[in-house]
Amino acid sequence: MNPPEHTSSGNRNSKKTEAWEKLLSCTWKTPLGIIGVSLTTISVTLIIIGFICHLTGLISDHYFFIFTFMFLPLMMLFGLALIPLACYFRRKKWFQGSLLNTNHLQIDLADKQHRKGIVLFLILSVINLTIIVLVLYEGYTFTDSSYFCGVVCHEVMEPQYSAYQRSPHAKVSCVSCHIGTGSSWYVQAKLSGIRQVKAIISSDFNRPITAPVENLRPARETCESCHWPDKFHGKKIKEFISYTNDNQTDPQIQEVALHIGGRNPVTDEFEGIHWHVSRNITVEYQALDTKRTRIGRVRVTKPDGTTEEYSTGNDVPDKGVTPAWRTMDCIDCHNRPTHIYDQLDQIIDFGLYSKKIDSNIAGIREDSTTILKIEYTRRNEAIERIVPDLIELVSKRHGKDYVNMNRDKIVRSGTFLLEAYLNNVWPEMKVTWGTYRQHLGHLNSDDGYGCFRCHDEVHKTQFGKAIKQDCDMCHDEPE
Repeated sequence: MNPPEHTSSGNRNSKKTEAWEKLLSCTWKTPLGIIGVSLTTISVTLIIIGFICHLTGLISDHYFFIFTFMFLPLMMLFGLALIPLACYFRRKKWFQGSLLNTNHLQIDLADKQHRKGIVLFLILSVINLTIIVLVLYEGYTFTDSSYFCGVVCHEVMEPQYSAYQRSPHAKVSCVSCHIGTGSSWYVQAKLSGIRQVKAIISSDFNRPITAPVENLRPARETCESCHWPDKFHGKKIKEFISYTNDNQTDPQIQEVALHIGGRNPVTDEFEGIHWHVSRNITVEYQALDTKRTRIGRVRVTKPDGTTEEYSTGNDVPDKGVTPAWRTMDCIDCHNRPTHIYDQLDQIIDFGLYSKKIDSNIAGIREDSTTILKIEYTRRNEAIERIVPDLIELVSKRHGKDYVNMNRDKIVRSGTFLLEAYLNNVWPEMKVTWGTYRQHLGHLNSDDGYGCFRCHDEVHKTQFGKAIKQDCDMCHDEPE
């Protein structure tokens, strides 16, 4: 028997409403839908609570940030995606036993119940979208912060973050140099970050972290957003203060006038050290090792377009290294502009000069060197042992009575040595004195660092012209 062709308006609305309600309620009557609604509800609730805690400063732990602004939003989006997926599977009869068969969805704007459902749907969508936008923004800000870079990957980045916090660039965020502006570099950095997270989880990373950083953004796009080589700097007086074990009370002070250079506004010529990165000069080189301490070919393109190429005649790279041309920029000299580590002799001499190490204790310079060269297995061991070890050395040199009379001075000196150690040594990461060195100047030239990598009188053109090692090119006596 065929059903009647005509039904009342009330019956039609009742059936439409029933179909609408059943389709919406299918999420509650299927396992997948229950999971989706539960995940979304719990995630949104926790996000709101976490956001309030963040705004009020009640919680500032980095794991809290990761959970609130990275993990929970993913769970929320996953839960939201499950809800329409559950409805789709319901219509495809994946869950036949969970609901009676329903009619196809029909929306009638003339029906009051349908209008209420649409309004409720729009309100919930706006709320969810607002929450997602706020959380994504906070997540973006958090992952771009120096705190995130230094603290989240604590074991790996602790040496770099510690040096950064006391550096001249401590007020400059990590991403300003390592990523810079622009969406493309941001995306590249985050994709690289996924690989780094995997390495940290599997503990498959270098100890110490290798330097220099490969594929770092060109300095002209980062450093030169604040520092301008076009600006003339002229000369800068620099003092070099040193002591010896035989004379730890009278410092040897050497002053030099560094030719910082830049564009001279009088002659309109680039001069001095910053000539290397002037706008009219292009200096390129090929490194023969990963640390860029051995330089093979050097190529200089001058303002008139002429090019000179220098070579040592024995440009054999290290095993596994393929020489490639690199355009010289700020980082090739200022290779530690932010993550600066002290040299052992220099930090001890600074302690003597600043009176933080008592120079009246005979032999204190030699004993300080001995203490800082001890290879403690852990930083906690150094914290426990450095001051007692210094007291023991002084006692062997002068006797226990001398130590008892000068204990406060020895302890104060030992405290400075402990601070110096904690600022520069991380045994777990195999970071110790001299692990990271600067290319500025030529104090470490014996190990291939500094100006003499190229300025060695050995790099020559085919016509015999050499890259000079003339001291007056970079500095002279102060006037």
